Amino acid sequence: MTYSDRYLALAGLAPKRIPHWEHWSCPDAETYLTGIDYYEHPRLCRLRLQELYPELELPVPAEDRPIPRPELDLGAHSSTEDSHGRHAVRWGDGATWHWDWGKTFRDVESVLAFSPLVNADFTHVPVVESRDYSDEEKLYEAYRAHFPADAGDRAPEGSTASVGFYNTLFMWPLLTFGWELFMEASTDPRFERVLEEFAEINRRVFRTFARLPVRWVICHDDIVTTRGPVCSPRWMRRHIFPRYEEFWSLLRAAGKDVIFMSDGNMDAYADDVLACGAKGIVTEPYTDFKAIARRHENVVLAGEGDNRVLTRSDPAEIRAMVESMVETARMTGGYFLCIGNHIPWNVTPEGIKRYLDLSRELGVR
Repeated sequence: MTYSDRYLALAGLAPKRIPHWEHWSCPDAETYLTGIDYYEHPRLCRLRLQELYPELELPVPAEDRPIPRPELDLGAHSSTEDSHGRHAVRWGDGATWHWDWGKTFRDVESVLAFSPLVNADFTHVPVVESRDYSDEEKLYEAYRAHFPADAGDRAPEGSTASVGFYNTLFMWPLLTFGWELFMEASTDPRFERVLEEFAEINRRVFRTFARLPVRWVICHDDIVTTRGPVCSPRWMRRHIFPRYEEFWSLLRAAGKDVIFMSDGNMDAYADDVLACGAKGIVTEPYTDFKAIARRHENVVLAGEGDNRVLTRSDPAEIRAMVESMVETARMTGGYFLCIGNHIPWNVTPEGIKRYLDLSRELGVR
């Protein structure tokens, strides 16, 4: 059987051609690369991009209906404000949105009185994973509807089919209560009950995922910032990591592997996350990827590339970055070329093209 480069990398099997795992939202680059106006012909533009750079594996819109051009840019109209005084800036082909984290919670006492299980229907609560968790079987049916009826509960050999979850655990209180109240409540002994109820919700989620015909589960939690840990190692090793190990054991028992994703600098917690059972880490260039690759055999890694380098668009600097990324790839069979801090709308198209072309030229073992 012939396996794709993406599958081989996910399995840590060192494909000769190093695949990409890009976070992409730069319409101007698509127009620049293809010569087709992204806003006038989004489908044709993406089809042409797929022909030119199939390694990106970007989805193609079903229709070629024109898209309104963004009103916001880097000039005089760089931001806007709604009737509530909330700001928005451009994002991709639209604008950013606002999460009212914790707006319904007045103080720490209201956080500590909250029951995630009593209020398990998060359908209309802005926590990214906004769905009803009160009935595990209905939760499974909702996820299962996205797969073929005859697919069973395992992906076929060589499949890269995956499912992802944004709130692996840390994000639940962060998004439900907001940063300030979460941090304030986190050291109160009564918070353990709240966190355990969120954990029970996620047991339902991961038991559901164990029954899906996928091979990989992408588990996201922003447990670090660009400067490192949000909470202390002692707190994380008591409250978060043991539950990761529990959740992921449910998946591994069902023949599925976990890839962990977090923004920021993962140096302090990479070893913990991998010890909990994750097969790899997707993060940002603030992390020392080579150090992780030295300590863990054939670990999956993505995110070492830096969009600030692309934006400066210095050919020598971009080449040096790609050469360094390929050096890391030769240290682990699970490496993906990836601009970890995203390829947003304001990254220079010229820099992006240099990166993609150099990746194609140099990205081999």
